[in-house]
This record gives sequence, structure tokens and C-alpha cells, in this order.
Amino acid sequence: MSRIFPRLAKAITMAAKEGGADPEMNAKLRTAILNAKAQNMPKDNIDAAIKRASGKDTDNYSEVLYEGKGPHGVLVVVECATDNTTRTVANVKSYFNKSGGQLVPTGSLEFMFNRKAVFEIKKTDAIDVEELELELIDAGLESTEVVDDSIFIYADFVDFGNMSKALENLHVELLKADLQRIPTTPQEFTEEQLVDIEKLLDKIEEDDDVQNVFTNIA
Repeated sequence: MSRIFPRLAKAITMAAKEGGADPEMNAKLRTAILNAKAQNMPKDNIDAAIKRASGKDTDNYSEVLYEGKGPHGVLVVVECATDNTTRTVANVKSYFNKSGGQLVPTGSLEFMFNRKAVFEIKKTDAIDVEELELELIDAGLESTEVVDDSIFIYADFVDFGNMSKALENLHVELLKADLQRIPTTPQEFTEEQLVDIEKLLDKIEEDDDVQNVFTNIA
């Protein structure tokens, strides 16, 4: 929670600052609040994050992307939200360098990942997956996946808003919604290699400016 709550709060504040503090009129804020609730973030924390967006002394965050190659050739994409890009790039670069890896120019790994809108909804007896798919085709549905008591819905990232609205109209229970970078060619690594890779990933994820980390690990 010490890592997750600050990131969720930052996402809420950024969404509120960008599109307004009313979740009904701001789809990005609605999604940020939904994801915070899914992680059991207290309502007081959520309200404080929204209120912070209107403060005069609120930090102006920039969303920045870094790409790198880590130990054993693992590919890593790091999404950050920062008020000081000089600090952030220096930190991220040091994590890669100390692990024997390196940052690469932004865009170098773009073709190695597909950016997808991913929604998780609660599977109930009332939901027929085939009928659900038919309802969502016009919203940009690409595929669905049933895992235990959840249904995962995949669409291109540009269809995030359309899919979000379509799911709201269907009144299904939305558990989580986000944009993910899914590797086009996932790679297998040995247990020994994964130990080295995890050390790098843990270091990156400890950074307060980091919001999301994606890899090509299978």
C-alpha cells in the first residue's frame, strides 16, 4: 500500500486537474477513482487527491516514458508522472546502469509492445460472454478472456473512452480499467535470470515518480 496509494492518488489528481473534479463529466477521473477503490483506497484519500488538483501550490506533473534494456536482454518500458524530469531520468538511468542495462531512445521499443485498453469486469450468471462480445464490437472490442470470476476485455488504446462508455451503459460491475503495454513477442527467462531482472524491476517500482512498468517477460 505504501507504493500503491501514492500512485493512485497522483493519477486521481492529474485526471482531476486535466478534466475537472466532477467524475460524471470526466471519464479519466472516473477510471482513476474506480482503480483506487479496487485497491481499497479510503474515500478520504480519494477526496483529498481530487481536492489537491484545485490547489494553487499543486505540483504540475508531466507524463514521461522511458525505455530500456535490462539484464539478460529483458525489455522494459517505464511510465512516469513527475514534477522534475531531470531528477526522474537520472534516477531511472541509474537503475538500468547499475543492473548492467541501459536506457534506449524513446520509441525504440514501440514495435515490441501493443498498447491496449484492458477492462476487468465481474463475471456473473447473468452475463453471456458471446452476447457481451456482440454488444461491444462497435466500441472497438478485440478479444475477451475469462479468468476465474473475472472477464477481461481488450481493445486498442484509442478505443479506451468508447469501451468505457459502452460498459457503463451495460451496467456491468467494472473492477478495473487501464492502459497496458502487452509484448508482441513475450520471452522466456530462466529462474536465475529472473532473479537479476526482478532486482531491477523492484528498484524501478520503488521510485515515487514511476506509475507503471511493463516488460516482455512471458
